[in-house]
Amino acid sequence: MWVRGVLLLSAVLFALAGCGTASELSPPSGVDELVIPTPSPDPADFVAGVDNPWFPLEPGSTRTYDVTDARGHHTLTVTVAPGPEIAGVATTAQVSREPGTVVTDWFAQDRDGNVWWFGREGEWRAGDDGAEAGVAMLATPRVGDGYRQAYAPGVVVDTARVVALDGSTTVPAGSYDDVLLTEQRSALAAGASSDLSYARGVGLVAQEVVGDGDRTVRLVSVDY
Repeated sequence: MWVRGVLLLSAVLFALAGCGTASELSPPSGVDELVIPTPSPDPADFVAGVDNPWFPLEPGSTRTYDVTDARGHHTLTVTVAPGPEIAGVATTAQVSREPGTVVTDWFAQDRDGNVWWFGREGEWRAGDDGAEAGVAMLATPRVGDGYRQAYAPGVVVDTARVVALDGSTTVPAGSYDDVLLTEQRSALAAGASSDLSYARGVGLVAQEVVGDGDRTVRLVSVDY
């Protein structure tokens, strides 16, 4: 939660620019010493659970979102539970439900705090048919960092870029400052893009998808 996505509700531009500590744009294949996507994750490099402040996944929690898209106005609920072991790594499942659709994504966090996307039920799974885990959220995002979020030949090839660290947004759940803004794109959906806002300690609070079916998503509540 993307057009395809890492919640990620859908996958994929925050056209909002902001000030911050700028860094050179990293290629989609990696950030610093990370190999993204990773062809062979080492289970010893991962920890139990996901507590990255920008992407917290607390088992038993529920996030409720207000969604407007081609189907009209409706509710999206996102729940968190233990996931399966994938490529030897224990994952956390994020289940997104809206009318007529249930999407389950699997994530795991490494020892440095980076959150990796290990697959989507029924579509792709890291280690199968050439699919590789990508990064859903960096431990320490920097403006300009670029990275691949997922790679599965012919199924999903998504990339992201950090646009700002000082954004602000107001959604039904409240107003947030110092928001992380990312721009996401799918190589398999030409012209489609997604702008996402993340609040520290909360996670995804807003999303705008343009192309391939416009869509807006706004956080209403978080229950633990």
